[in-house]
Amino acid sequence: MAQRVRQRTSAHGTELNRILKTLQRLGDPQAVAEMARYGITAKRVFGVSVPKLRALAREIGTDHDLAARLWDEAILETRALAGLVDDPALVTKKQMECWASAFDSWAVCDGCCLNLFVRTPFAARKVLAWSQREEEFVKRAGFVLMACLAVHDKTAPNADFKAFLPVIAGAAGDGRNFVKKAVNWALRQIGKRNVALNRAAIATARTIARQPFPSARWIAADALRELTGAAVQKRLAQRAAALAGSSGRRAELRSRMNRP
Repeated sequence: MAQRVRQRTSAHGTELNRILKTLQRLGDPQAVAEMARYGITAKRVFGVSVPKLRALAREIGTDHDLAARLWDEAILETRALAGLVDDPALVTKKQMECWASAFDSWAVCDGCCLNLFVRTPFAARKVLAWSQREEEFVKRAGFVLMACLAVHDKTAPNADFKAFLPVIAGAAGDGRNFVKKAVNWALRQIGKRNVALNRAAIATARTIARQPFPSARWIAADALRELTGAAVQKRLAQRAAALAGSSGRRAELRSRMNRP
């Protein structure tokens, strides 16, 4: 047993060194400066593009232990890779707290939420916990997860997302750039889920618009522009019609099956 652990540890060390050399080779110093312009900063950055990181992640495959080692390197790209290769089935609440407390850029925060945290069974609970936190990127993570759930959790009932709307309204006065943008993102994604949630999100946006904060007015105006727009309304109407048609076909099939 101990020998197998040592062999596995050694293999991970070798793989980590290979990955670090690959990232250095793929890095672009000019890209580092460009990334900084968009608020993507960290203590160490190689300047590797997202498509190249995703290609490297596919090559690596899923590896929970290696993800932990990549995270501990504290380089922007190794932490982005950690979120791409970790196994959500093995992620613990403690790990999520540890990683979230170390977020130092919106890129790593969003990447972990989009690629990993939303696929864990703890996502909804972290939405409610993190959205109340004071740290900028932890609070952002709560609302990014909210947006991710609205897109990817196809089975969650409307009530789950309606419960998030007062949380969104309560955070609309936070003027920090990376928080207010995530709050806006969450509101828009909930409002694009279906017709009922669209109406609820629009009502929430109008309530937010009455708050005496510049951030709230921006969040509300931007969300209302999209959620009441022709493109979103047309897409939601088409989706509702498709669902109604599908329900009708299922009802007809059940009726036929019950006939003598």
